[in-house]
Amino acid sequence: MTMMYTPTIPPPDPNTRTPKFKLPKLSCDAHCHIFGPGAKYPYAPDRSYTPPDAPLEDFKALHAKLGVERAVIVNASVHGTDNTVALDAIAQSNGAYRAVANIDDTITERGLRDLHDGGFRGCRFNFVRHLGGVPDKGVFDRVIAMVAPLGWHIDLHFDAIDVPDYADMLAKLPLSYTIDHMGRVKASDGLDQLPFRILIELMQRDEKCWVKICGSERVSSGGPPFTDAVPFARKIVETAPDRVIWGTDWPHPNVKVMPNDGDLVDLIPLFAPEPEFQQKILVDNPARLFGFDQ
Repeated sequence: MTMMYTPTIPPPDPNTRTPKFKLPKLSCDAHCHIFGPGAKYPYAPDRSYTPPDAPLEDFKALHAKLGVERAVIVNASVHGTDNTVALDAIAQSNGAYRAVANIDDTITERGLRDLHDGGFRGCRFNFVRHLGGVPDKGVFDRVIAMVAPLGWHIDLHFDAIDVPDYADMLAKLPLSYTIDHMGRVKASDGLDQLPFRILIELMQRDEKCWVKICGSERVSSGGPPFTDAVPFARKIVETAPDRVIWGTDWPHPNVKVMPNDGDLVDLIPLFAPEPEFQQKILVDNPARLFGFDQ
């Protein structure tokens, strides 16, 4: 039986603007999602929202318009622990895609190996309150113990207010970790706000800490073109340019203002005017973290 779904969030902007900024060759969108189609890849019964389908063909068309050649699919919570949509996309990508899994401690060693062989290089934990809140600490520890031998990293999604509470835990992790969306800080709270100071201190003292300079539309307090997020991304880039990656976050689930992905690409030269930093953030760093062929 084909499932029918009624979306509870809006779709992405269908009229992607061609950016003025030309991305370097082999640039990677290191944080993006594929949703469904739900008729082929059912959404999880316990999902916190229902997205409009954002299938592989739309994903590919977006990247062709932007000039993106590589991508990391972060398997979204709406698909639960079923990672098939990302596995299938990687299999069709001729080596251009990697992925980050949603798993729990019910996964078997064989299941993990299948994901690794299929192109997964990390798993995600969601600490954001409106998406379900804090994962079980026992499950968190067991999953980390399982994935560490594969050389995976963990991807962490926090509300800014919670970043200080987890800083010590993060520093003690036995593997690399990425923090989504610049820690979801609020631009209106300024560069000196405690969550952002803690994030920068983590980057300075812990070489396992990577940060994604994506989600400008989530950080911004002023709305499009989201330039009030630029000082935060700039500070992150200056702090540890070898441990920063960029992504669109397409198709932008649960945003207050839907961005145009062409506009997001044109923020990159404001984040990192230096060509050498652009090369690191867009090409070299994701290749290293996700195991793309150089």
